[in-house]
Amino acid sequence: MLVDDLQVVLKVAEFQSIKQAADSLDIRVATASTAVKRVEKHYGIELFVRSTRQLRLSSAGEKYIPRIEQAVLTLNQIGQSAQDELNLVDGELRLAVPSDLGRNILLPWLDDFIEEHPKLSIKLNIGDRNTDFYRDPVDVALRYGVPKDSNMFGFKICDVPRILCAAPSYLNKVTPPKHPNDLTKLNGLCYQIRDLVNNTWEFSKGDETFKVKVPSNRVVNDAEIVRRWCVAGYGVATKSVLDMSTDLLAGRVVNLMPDYSPSPKELWLICPSRQLITPAVRLLRDHITQRCQQLLEELRSSGHLV
Repeated sequence: MLVDDLQVVLKVAEFQSIKQAADSLDIRVATASTAVKRVEKHYGIELFVRSTRQLRLSSAGEKYIPRIEQAVLTLNQIGQSAQDELNLVDGELRLAVPSDLGRNILLPWLDDFIEEHPKLSIKLNIGDRNTDFYRDPVDVALRYGVPKDSNMFGFKICDVPRILCAAPSYLNKVTPPKHPNDLTKLNGLCYQIRDLVNNTWEFSKGDETFKVKVPSNRVVNDAEIVRRWCVAGYGVATKSVLDMSTDLLAGRVVNLMPDYSPSPKELWLICPSRQLITPAVRLLRDHITQRCQQLLEELRSSGHLV
């Protein structure tokens, strides 16, 4: 027996007719009749006295129909309250984000998100180190790259092109590269993960792949510093187009060799547990996805991205 059966019983009591009750609920008469019989059998009482021409409440029906009505009201309130709690966006969201993307792109997006959901607070962890969910005070992380841990739960935000870029001030001092091999004559601004310096850059054009080791006088373990050095004119860098979007749109850097593409990345929002995928996390996912798509489209329409 379902709550729907009790609602049918109430309609039959209201109309004193199974047919009129079925019509009002947009169900078949046989379905309504079966629902009434199911309730009567479940409780072991006869709620209605039936004849070939009419139907009326029995003495038991007069006694119990008001109780059934109250029970249905209570059950509906429980269901609505549970749904409201599931959809409630409040509490604290502990979020880890990459250094460059976090500081320069995501911060205003997160400000807007909190303004839309004033009962929600965000505790932000900014850095490029891979999040250790079992050690770090983090519930969800936004990261470049496909999650390698199959135990993680994640949402792909978008595909992120990467670009080779440099400031006009640097390009005025050197011969701008036309082929990846030309990078051996330029100064690369390199990112370091632990002891591994990313100074071998890979590019592709059609089916061809090119790898080149770039000379460098600047190496750092913070991706934002690579961007700052690039904007300041100290060399060339390979970066996420999202990280460099503001500088590209403002003309502070130039996308070099667009025919030779550095390997693209994916942006993911990841959680260590399905239980942590709350309505707030889903709304944040949608918010960031929408903003990323808008920014990528702006870069395409302005000619900075093919």
